[in-house]
Amino acid sequence: MIVLQVNQLYKSFVTDEILSGVKLEIQHRDRVALVGRNGAGKSTLLKIIAGQMSYDSGEIIIPKDVKIGYLEQHTGLESKLSIWDEMMTIFDSLRNQEKHLRTLEQRMADPAIYGNEDMYARVMAEYDQLQHDFKEAGGYQYEADTRSVLHGMQFYAEDYEKPISSLSGGQRTRLALAKLLLSKPDLLILDEPTNHLDIETLSWLENYLKSYEGAILIVSHDRYFLDQVVSIVYEVSRTHVTKYVGNYSAYLAEKAKNYERDMKLYERQQDEKAKLEAFIQKNIARASTTKMAQSRRKVLERTEWMDAPDSDERSANFGFTIERQSGNDVLSIDDLMIGYDGKTISKNIHMRIFREDRIALVGPNGVGKSTLLKTIVKDLPILSGDIRYGVNVQIGYYDQEQAKLKSNKSVLQELWDEWPLMNEKDIRTILGRFLFSGDDVTKTVNALSGGEKARLALAKLMMQKANLLVLDEPTNHLDLDSKEVLENALIDYPGTLLFVSHDRYFINRIASKVIELSGTGSFEYLGDYDYYLEKKQELQELAEMKAQATSANVESSSHPKSSTSQIDKEAKKRERQIRRAVEDIEKKMTTLDEQINFIEEKLCDPEVFKDHEQVLKYQSELDLAKQEHDELEGQWLELNEELENIIS
Repeated sequence: MIVLQVNQLYKSFVTDEILSGVKLEIQHRDRVALVGRNGAGKSTLLKIIAGQMSYDSGEIIIPKDVKIGYLEQHTGLESKLSIWDEMMTIFDSLRNQEKHLRTLEQRMADPAIYGNEDMYARVMAEYDQLQHDFKEAGGYQYEADTRSVLHGMQFYAEDYEKPISSLSGGQRTRLALAKLLLSKPDLLILDEPTNHLDIETLSWLENYLKSYEGAILIVSHDRYFLDQVVSIVYEVSRTHVTKYVGNYSAYLAEKAKNYERDMKLYERQQDEKAKLEAFIQKNIARASTTKMAQSRRKVLERTEWMDAPDSDERSANFGFTIERQSGNDVLSIDDLMIGYDGKTISKNIHMRIFREDRIALVGPNGVGKSTLLKTIVKDLPILSGDIRYGVNVQIGYYDQEQAKLKSNKSVLQELWDEWPLMNEKDIRTILGRFLFSGDDVTKTVNALSGGEKARLALAKLMMQKANLLVLDEPTNHLDLDSKEVLENALIDYPGTLLFVSHDRYFINRIASKVIELSGTGSFEYLGDYDYYLEKKQELQELAEMKAQATSANVESSSHPKSSTSQIDKEAKKRERQIRRAVEDIEKKMTTLDEQINFIEEKLCDPEVFKDHEQVLKYQSELDLAKQEHDELEGQWLELNEELENIIS
């Protein structure tokens, strides 16, 4: 069943054409992404489909019985009601039906009706029909659904009575999304729904949308989210829309393949065209060959020559370098307590950062990730504990709130004032690499959009040539293309990275370590985001196995004669699980042993020994390998101890 059809849609603002001949179709249960650069027209198209903006020509076909729900970017719920009461307004019709059911129940209990067979039968028939309709509409489920969605959006039972007017902007945005999800429209239109969501909430939303009964149309810059949720991608580029089948990664691969194919065809045609033109020019004036030349000129004029395939629009083009190298030990944090205004947010934080580490800091919203970064760069004081900075460490800090970009200077002057010895041409060249050209450089910093401020902050960061970059949500406000440029620049960066990001695709590409921050401490995982998820799951399973073993032992001592066979069965199952886990750890330890031996041999090599930089590089790798080996050995010992307890 088709829930939406867009045919030959055109939209212009004054003289600027935004959308041209757009065609788009969405079927029931389709998961569709709309992608493209900032300013390409994605949000405009969503607003037109949702009926919030007019269009110049074309048609939008939506069946009469199809209900559309639209969440605009940065929309927060405004209400004088409490959280729970506001959510319940979605179900007014169900609650009225419920009241009617209670009324009918009272009538059926009335002796005057109960004693009248005909009247009782009529009331009973009405009650049966209403109860059936109520059940089919989710009447016995809506409160449980509400609790489930609110929990997924990080609102708990103790929050239900809070007035919405007392919530923060981010909380009201999450609540607006929760309300829309609970209304269950046939076509769910979401413009940047992942803003203000931490990783845990993002994971919940992904799973919810995967099983959503209706169709979904999403604009998002979160590539990991798109890969998990969507199966169709429409790209908005140069006023046109192109359809690709598959998730975001499949779209990128298909787009690259199409571009390569079109470029080869274009080049072949250009060769043909050049040969025809050369023949005509050489032979048109000769009497003996003029007819052939005229004939080929007609071919040249009649042929519809291919235009050069559209490569991406102009991209930012930058990289990060360092002025001088830091020592191997970049940052040491011990028993750190952080917070502000006298309020403790997190404590017992321990961290070791070595040269060329790429560390992602993750954790739920409000746990103190940004506070930790601000404490490291000395924007906030240490409450207790210790931070030690290594030799020659120079810090470059990117603030997600762009707090230091609030001047009335022009973009050009903002940069020039900090690097006054550079000439204007060089400053303009640098700004051009970050897509500030022509009149863009005269814009006032305060008047810049979020994306423009992000690019200006990155330009300033690049010019610092720091050897430790501390980045707080660096991909916020960047479109998909700019994110990729930033990623490539950071991958090639020769210094050390410590960053906070909710962009899991970004973490996977950049991070070599993940540190999870909680209110009571920090825990390090030696790998990217997917590795972190996998290890966290393993640790959770181990904890559950231990809890089961403890529970079984307690049960066994309390009731030695009861359920013996069941306990034996559970013990055998746990034994198999532990043996598999032990085997996996042993394989990893063997690989690490080989790696350690190889590095130690390299360190004994006279050629390496003479090269100080190589020695430092191999020593850093050796320290990391030994650290991971020690952690695995600790897990191995714990598992074997548990195994002995089960067997005995």
